[in-house]
Amino acid sequence: MPIFSNKTRPTGFTLIELLLVIAIIAILAAILLPALSKARARAEGIACLNNTRQLVLAWQLYAEDHESLLPYNLGMTESSSRTNLNWVNNVMTWDLNSDNTNPATITQASLGPYSSAAIGPYHCPSDRVLSPAQSAAGWDHRIRSYSMNAMVGNAGTFSLSGFNTNNPNYRQFFKLTQIPHPTEIFVFLDEHPDSINDGNFLNKDAAAAPTGIYGDNGLVGAKWTDLPASYHNRATAFSYADGHASLHRWLNTKTIQPPAAHAADLPIPIPSHPISELTDFEWVLTHMSIED
Repeated sequence: MPIFSNKTRPTGFTLIELLLVIAIIAILAAILLPALSKARARAEGIACLNNTRQLVLAWQLYAEDHESLLPYNLGMTESSSRTNLNWVNNVMTWDLNSDNTNPATITQASLGPYSSAAIGPYHCPSDRVLSPAQSAAGWDHRIRSYSMNAMVGNAGTFSLSGFNTNNPNYRQFFKLTQIPHPTEIFVFLDEHPDSINDGNFLNKDAAAAPTGIYGDNGLVGAKWTDLPASYHNRATAFSYADGHASLHRWLNTKTIQPPAAHAADLPIPIPSHPISELTDFEWVLTHMSIED
């Protein structure tokens, strides 16, 4: 008669089997996580482009309703009086000022009705930069990531004489019909979080400054006053006066600053030699306006 054992094989994993499963998971994670991260970054770049496209469409609709006049584009500081005449009515800071989170500073400003009173298009999904105080307060993000080219729209006291006193060598566009090459002039861009402050993106023509001259080595006295963001693989989302949007990738290391509070240390001087160091700065100058 056969003898049967009462012992049964354990039903759990052996240690070797468990280690093997963990190793396989680790290998798969190492392979998949970078791909997932790149896919997420690509999706955020597309969303950012779509935001700038929506903003420039609202900008065009405003102009259609105002006989081609463009929205006010005023430079502001933390201590400035606020006005809803401006395209946005806030100044981004690193403290707990309500400008950083208050939707009314967007929805009640002049461009708000033309963007369906939505605040989503004003924030880049890659912009999650906060100061320690803002993180401690439980904030998720600041409300705005985009700025408008300072050379388009009424700049208030800076343009009372018909030109922008900050950039007298470049033309100020007050009407949509005044822009001669709308495919080349940008209107909105995502700005570096340590630079964004008001809604007015400005870089001065260094040639108009006392130390700004063209020499054998290029433009002398050039410096970043406001800085583009570079969230999207060293690129910035721009939308243009004709309504299209595209990413522009930066070439110079000076343009790529860490996306963090107090990280940019502006203004950033740009060496005039080699000339290639000026490539990004001069690209911005030539796409913000035309020389007068």
